[in-house]
Amino acid sequence: MGLITTGSDVIRDLEKSGSLALYVPLEGGFEGRYLRRLRAAGYGAHTISARGLGDLAMYLTGVHGVRPPHLGKKTTGNESAVGYTYYVPPILQTQLDNLPPKAKGLVLWIIEGHILSNQEIEYLTVLPTLEPRVKIAVEMGGDRAFSWKPLKDALVAA
Repeated sequence: MGLITTGSDVIRDLEKSGSLALYVPLEGGFEGRYLRRLRAAGYGAHTISARGLGDLAMYLTGVHGVRPPHLGKKTTGNESAVGYTYYVPPILQTQLDNLPPKAKGLVLWIIEGHILSNQEIEYLTVLPTLEPRVKIAVEMGGDRAFSWKPLKDALVAA
């Protein structure tokens, strides 16, 4: 990669396919550069890790329950034996509602995407058709240089 990159190829391919599989150098640093280019192009960005997401569709688009870890503590008072469940609003809708009015959309950047199952990757390829303002970028592994391909092509290779 050259010292200065505009990121226009990534942005164009992301707009065209809706979701990209990214292969980034393991040293890091490239994510920030490309996220900065996406923000400059008018997109909002939200970065999450694929680890611990659970039901991907529910986490991204539905109200879902989250239970805090037990940590070996006993329940006290009127709490039930199973503890509390907190309900979290849909992540994507919350992020879309908080975008600036002139934003093109939201880029959901998922790190550690190599742990996702084929079914979850397939859902991520369909998600931009269900919500056109959402674009998906999934880091699928390491490479010597920053490279990408449509996420549906990564699904075929898996």
